[in-house]
Amino acid sequence: MKKNDQSQMDSMERKVLIELLYQLADDDFILAYRGSEWLGLAPHIEEDVAFSSINQDMMGHAAMFYQLLEDLGEGHVDILAHGRSSKDRKNAVLLELVNGPGHYLEKPKFDWAFTVVRHYFYTQFKKIRMESLKNSSYQPLADVAVKVNMEIYYHLLHWKTWFMQLIDANDEARNRMETAVQQVFDEFADVLSYGPNGREIAEAGFIDKEEIITQMWKHQLLTVFESVNLSIPIKIKTKSGKGREGFHTDDLAVALSILSEVYHIDPAANW
Repeated sequence: MKKNDQSQMDSMERKVLIELLYQLADDDFILAYRGSEWLGLAPHIEEDVAFSSINQDMMGHAAMFYQLLEDLGEGHVDILAHGRSSKDRKNAVLLELVNGPGHYLEKPKFDWAFTVVRHYFYTQFKKIRMESLKNSSYQPLADVAVKVNMEIYYHLLHWKTWFMQLIDANDEARNRMETAVQQVFDEFADVLSYGPNGREIAEAGFIDKEEIITQMWKHQLLTVFESVNLSIPIKIKTKSGKGREGFHTDDLAVALSILSEVYHIDPAANW
């Protein structure tokens, strides 16, 4: 049964809905920032423009999910985006990891292969997640998923094209891509997780079960992997932390300090 507002939910349903929304919002928020660090550093100017547009879309998606949280009484959107510490964040750890050594303004040595693989894998997952959320039992979330889903098609096409071109470019490119694929698989279990209340999130009808989303994601990757003679690891890991439970790397704290610097100068300012 579709639920249109929180008055139609019991306390547990409301709790796990809020948990899911934080995951959705925080995932896009931090990865949009990591993408923005490539501005002026992408392989060519056309990619600079395309990647910037994708990052802007993702930040817009995060804003919509934060708005749903505000509607549920979690606080103002700006506070949710900029006023929470790293321990309060629910994003997957993979999405917060730096693009590479160095600072984006001072001698960056970023890894384009890692960026392509991370964004491709995540965007494929996000596409499946949004398709599921379109049927969410919480109608406002289903409505937002429809809007978000319209833009993801182009994001996915972008990253899939990059992935296919680089993996088949030459030996050096393939080696770098294979290394990046392993790096991302070593962290991706956290992306696929709904956290400690995953069963309750699915049972409330807010989204399909983790197992269903995971299998659909693997199936989509398998076709591409087979076409370029790659294999998907049997075990997908989480090495650096459990972001859904608030356990993050120092990379997130540093990123948030930069992202929220202007906000903290005057939190009461109107934007």
